[in-house]
Amino acid sequence: MKKLSLATTVAILLASLVGCSTQTYIVSEQSAQEKASFDKMQHFFVAGIGQQVEKETNEVCANGSTAKVQTQQTFLNGLLNMISYGIYSPRDMRIYCKK
Repeated sequence: MKKLSLATTVAILLASLVGCSTQTYIVSEQSAQEKASFDKMQHFFVAGIGQQVEKETNEVCANGSTAKVQTQQTFLNGLLNMISYGIYSPRDMRIYCKK
């Protein structure tokens, strides 16, 4: 029983160290498509300090029909960040076009 509670405690502590976050930027009030038109992992190093990734939304959505842009740190991104001690810190980027 002691091993089970120790394993559970360690699992909870590890899960709490790996946080997930999502930032959504609404570009248009029109509804967005269900599926992202662009979905790619962006690669950052040393916690992404002073780094940025730019993506032209007009290349993804024709005629400025971008509905929203979303960046997310998923569990996998956080896990990779934790394993590399913050040296590698990826994030996911999604661009949604208008319906």
